Amino acid sequence: EVQLVESGGDLVQPGGSLRLSCAASGFTFRNVSMTWVRQAPGKGLEWVSSINPGGGATSYADSVKGRFTISRDNAKNTLYLQMNSLKPEDTAVYYCKVGTRRGQGTQVTVSS
Repeated sequence: EVQLVESGGDLVQPGGSLRLSCAASGFTFRNVSMTWVRQAPGKGLEWVSSINPGGGATSYADSVKGRFTISRDNAKNTLYLQMNSLKPEDTAVYYCKVGTRRGQGTQVTVSS
């Protein structure tokens, strides 16, 4: 059974940083691309970033490019999202995703 467990969300001031983690199990993590998506209050799901199986290719939404960094540790079956220079508009529930599956999410709130 595919399981994705996100963690690391918190309340942070504008300009701050957070690192999200996603622990994966139930599938061969090193063989699949992984994605972060987010959902802000009252809005639909927004794609944030993706990474290929080996970690050598990444892509980002324009809204986070230059501020967020996606990475993975295939030995630990874990996906990461380093978020710097956070803005209030980054407030959302963040989910990691593989195929059509996603975890329960972790809340990120950016506010002073």
